[in-house]
Amino acid sequence: MPHGRYGRTDMNTLNFYKGKRVLVTGHTGFKGSWLCRILLLAGAQVTGYSLEAPTQPNLFSLAGLNGCMQSVMGDIRDFETLKACFDNGKPEIVLHLAAQPIVRDSYKEPRYTYETNVMGTVNLLECVRINDTVRSVLNVTTDKVYRNKEWVWGYRENDPLDGYDPYSNSKSCSELVTHSYVSSFFNGESAPAVSTARAGNVIGGGDFANDRIIPDCVRAAQAGHAIGVRNPYSTRPYQHVLEPLFAYLMIAARQYDDRRLAGWYNVGPDDCDCVTTGQLVNLFCEKWGAGMRWENQAESNAPHEAHFLKLDCSKIKTALGWKPAWHIDQAVEMTVRWSKSWLAGEDIPAVMDEQIRTYCKGEGI
Repeated sequence: MPHGRYGRTDMNTLNFYKGKRVLVTGHTGFKGSWLCRILLLAGAQVTGYSLEAPTQPNLFSLAGLNGCMQSVMGDIRDFETLKACFDNGKPEIVLHLAAQPIVRDSYKEPRYTYETNVMGTVNLLECVRINDTVRSVLNVTTDKVYRNKEWVWGYRENDPLDGYDPYSNSKSCSELVTHSYVSSFFNGESAPAVSTARAGNVIGGGDFANDRIIPDCVRAAQAGHAIGVRNPYSTRPYQHVLEPLFAYLMIAARQYDDRRLAGWYNVGPDDCDCVTTGQLVNLFCEKWGAGMRWENQAESNAPHEAHFLKLDCSKIKTALGWKPAWHIDQAVEMTVRWSKSWLAGEDIPAVMDEQIRTYCKGEGI
């Protein structure tokens, strides 16, 4: 049975990972770098498999991860190199984050998006299938896997999967690939436990990606410009990056010990924290100060992006006892604190570790 928040007991989650061999794909990205920092704090033996960090600057370098873990540079589309990583690392737990993650980029490079997000999933699960050390696998997809009807209700895990744009649709396909592998190969008592996690839009310090609102805000603040906002009236399930990451770690840990808990899980904020992009940017401007402001830069012929999207997270709350820790106000505050620390040249690994510990203690701002 769930007991409280599995640790406002997040410390219990960290304790589980001490000494565990964990493979993180996509470890050089924004979420992957935060995840590796958490795992290293927990005392895990971490191997990462990814392309080089996609931006300059990038969180992987700033977080000081390169000398603290086994880092394998490789393409998730390259089965042989990925298999060698499995053979050498002998992971017990696999957290699959490698992806082409940008909606607007998927319109520019649809084939690459599908190759990475669909065949990358096939390659990963095939490595799991032929490997005898893996006990727990989590495939991280997205809240955008659902056929979005732009309605006011949160999507549940049993709603139809049919993302609109190439990114969202490729992640729907990744879910279906995972479901097939579970049904076909991972359904016995001795098979690895395999789940997917469908998280919302994450924010936090260290995201330098293009076409994401918080990185756009930080770049504008750094340059002293107004923030340009493309979709100020679109509602998204924004949450701090630590929220889904600890949910991922919880899912992987709990199913490691009880494979009956494996399944498909939404991970998102409570309804009160599903805000429009304009409201999010207002919060950023308020927290940043210095007269920050934003302006509507809606594009009349822009590629389609969802206007309204939120998740029903009843399943993970009921099955695992998980619930969000930080409201959107706290999430933006922590993001601004990190960003100002970076601009001031502070010790970023120490800043990250402090925010992780604050989150684990259930402390606010």
